[in-house]
Amino acid sequence: MAVKNNREGAKPAKIKKRFVRYREGAELYSMSERKFMDLAKDAQATYKINQVVLVNCDILDEYLESFRITD
Repeated sequence: MAVKNNREGAKPAKIKKRFVRYREGAELYSMSERKFMDLAKDAQATYKINQVVLVNCDILDEYLESFRITD
């Protein structure tokens, strides 16, 4: 059975991460790093492990849903 290679220039499928760092999360949610930090802290979705801060995207998504506008 042969393994199929991706075409040149094709991007591999994205895997949804459960935890991200501030910079990666800001890019993922299309906002500034400072705004992402504030939202993550307000959502209580941050975990500090030694000197690394990780944000739980599941908790943050649930928090962001509370701001959803329904008309």
